[in-house]
Amino acid sequence: MEYFKSGLKTVLGSQDPEQQPSGAETVERLVERVQSSTLLDDRRDACRALKALSRKYRIEVGAQGMDALRFILETDKQDCEIIGYTLDTLSNIMSPTLFDEEEESDRQEDLRHIGEQFTEMFLKKPENVTLILSFLEEYDFKVRWPALKLLRVLLSNRLKDIQDIILVSPMGVSKLMDLLGDSREVIRNEALLLLIQLTKSNANIQKIVAFENAFDRLFDVIIEEGCADGGIVVEDCFLLMLNLLKNNSSNQNFFKEGSYIQKLCPMFTLPPDGADDNCWAPQKTAILFSVLLVVRCLVSPSNPGQVTLSCQKALFTSGIFQALTSILMASGVPINFLAEAICTLSEVIRGNHHNQQHFARVMAPISPPREAIVILLMSMVNEKQSFALRCTVLYCFQCYLFKNEDGQAQVVQTLLSPSYSEVNMVTSGQLLCSGLYSHDSLSNWLSAVALSHTLIENPAQRENLLRVLLSPDPNYRPVTLIHQVALLLQQSNKAQSKIGFLIFLGTWLSHCHLAVKHFLEVPTAIPYLTAQVGSAEGEDDNEELVQGLCAFVIGLCILFNDGTASSYDKDALIQLVSNRIGLEVFSSKLSEVSRNEFYSRASKLPQPRATKPEELLLDYEFCKLFKVLESMIVKAVNPKEPSNSAVEIAENGLVSEYKDVIREQDRKIAELQCKCDSLEKEKNQLKLTLEQLSSNVSQLSDENTLLKAQLHAGGLTHDHEHDLAMQVDGWRTECARKDATIQSLEAEVQRLNISSNQTTIESNPPTDPIESSDMDNLLELFAVQEEKLNKYKDLLRRYGEKVDDDDTDQEISPQPTSHNSPTRNNIV
Repeated sequence: MEYFKSGLKTVLGSQDPEQQPSGAETVERLVERVQSSTLLDDRRDACRALKALSRKYRIEVGAQGMDALRFILETDKQDCEIIGYTLDTLSNIMSPTLFDEEEESDRQEDLRHIGEQFTEMFLKKPENVTLILSFLEEYDFKVRWPALKLLRVLLSNRLKDIQDIILVSPMGVSKLMDLLGDSREVIRNEALLLLIQLTKSNANIQKIVAFENAFDRLFDVIIEEGCADGGIVVEDCFLLMLNLLKNNSSNQNFFKEGSYIQKLCPMFTLPPDGADDNCWAPQKTAILFSVLLVVRCLVSPSNPGQVTLSCQKALFTSGIFQALTSILMASGVPINFLAEAICTLSEVIRGNHHNQQHFARVMAPISPPREAIVILLMSMVNEKQSFALRCTVLYCFQCYLFKNEDGQAQVVQTLLSPSYSEVNMVTSGQLLCSGLYSHDSLSNWLSAVALSHTLIENPAQRENLLRVLLSPDPNYRPVTLIHQVALLLQQSNKAQSKIGFLIFLGTWLSHCHLAVKHFLEVPTAIPYLTAQVGSAEGEDDNEELVQGLCAFVIGLCILFNDGTASSYDKDALIQLVSNRIGLEVFSSKLSEVSRNEFYSRASKLPQPRATKPEELLLDYEFCKLFKVLESMIVKAVNPKEPSNSAVEIAENGLVSEYKDVIREQDRKIAELQCKCDSLEKEKNQLKLTLEQLSSNVSQLSDENTLLKAQLHAGGLTHDHEHDLAMQVDGWRTECARKDATIQSLEAEVQRLNISSNQTTIESNPPTDPIESSDMDNLLELFAVQEEKLNKYKDLLRRYGEKVDDDDTDQEISPQPTSHNSPTRNNIV
């Protein structure tokens, strides 16, 4: 051993450059020592030296020593020190980052990928990963810590492969989860980072981690670290939660049913204004930002509808809804955090009428008090506010109006007949109309799109809005809103403003013959649109988008034209398009809209997303409308067009129908899942009860056997006879009670049988909450009760009591074990 040390010192420490061996030669000697040494101390010293060299000569160590290092892991498991050196060496040679010790050379680009290549070599034997996982069971820091680091390196290089291996490894995920309970913070924190990597985009691992009590463990860490006042560890806990919940409806249900939403509420507790100068410190803001992301993934529009609705309800009852509204009205909130809070609140109320009504009643703490909606809209039309904030306010307003006919009507009503109290106060409708006249193109677009959402799927408000009169100049008499928007469209010279006005008009004219009639009565409207569509292509894509939307509005005037407009009927418009524009040019300009990159971007998510104002051009709901009506317009404008358009119309209608069916099925599946969970709990409770009853019967049987033995032996005393008589009386009473129970259950079955003949479960569910899965439990109870009753009868017969079998058997008419029971079939 001493000879090896002195030799290694000579090799590495020689002052003569000509005699000093190269790095490759040194590594070769060390690897040979690892493979050939019979003494553990020699192998340990060689591994220590390889670890020191692995950062500078990773290629040499990896190429020559990979097999030797794996050999050490398999043969020297009992020595924590040598295992630690080996794991650290493997981490270094497979690291995805460059080390400072590595020389600058032409091979540097190769070094960036060398870690991945060594990882690929290591994973040719998947059992190597299982071996690394086994070292996590060792409590010694010198083993557990480097094993964790190596797993993180492997995940960084080959995420999918490592996920698949861990998924099939026995107790693989459990071993990782146990590390969250390690008392050493460095181990716990490293395990947290590893789990964040491991759970990315893998629903199966996410479910396993969640059902390994991940949420309980994470909240324990969060509380231990100080909740919102904690450090980056708290933020990491919420990032792991986010991975577990995002796009995973099973975990979302588990999170809601486990009352974990209520545990989020204390995170939003903010001190009074001015009470804490550190209230919005960067780290605390980052933690609260991650909490908002967790809340948003519970109510994301991409979730199944029933899951979102149930989470929205839980967020309201837990107090998080109220906490979010308080943040909106608080002072000193950082803009970026405020924007995310508004987006979160938006999705908490989106499509939930109860939450939307409460949001409409939220008042800003100013004098005199004003609705929070009005205050937010003031920020939206104010060009001095930040772009991010203005976009999020639009999204909030859209979510407030989504499937909310009452809210849509209230906004329109503020333009038709403001109440006496509103005469001297600006209203939401007035703010939006004022935005249409702004010199700021973004204000034009935001206001026009916001107004369009008051009309979505609401024919009544399309007609009511036709009665709105505007007078921007007191010297001129007022004109209708639709007339004014048509004029604003013609007067604007900015593409963003034009697109906003065209979106508003397109939403208004669709499925509304009366709106089309009013629009066609604007003398300059159709000539302007035809001139735009027929002009040469613009300088950029935005002008092409304007031309395509102009073609869309002309198409709507044709498609929804009932012939009552004095200026243009359907045939006259078709002739105009054919002569002035050309049918092929018209169809080409129309199709440019759906091919535009901004269309693809806007049609993905309801929330408007843009990094700068000029990128905000199309709206999610408008893209849905355009997709449905585009082929119908082409067919209406050119009836001689091949029947492909008709097929597309039928396909669009069929797709829409299937989407509705799928949404309904999602809702039913979610309901059945909830009922299934409830019945599972009830079944477990009944199972425990049955086991207890079985134990009691077994005990009584043993006592009975003992008494019979004493009776035959003549050893039964007078006291025992008295006790036996009392026990028989007790059994007789119990039998009578069971008979009464069976009679009441039989009556319930008959009532359900009559109810099921009158209606079906799917079309008109019975008012009684008992379902077919509940009926299975009921029938199972029949079987248990009958079995117990028969046992009691047998005991009574053994002691000479007379039992009438005929009367009792007539009472137990249902066949509990038969699957062809008429009662079961009627309910199912």
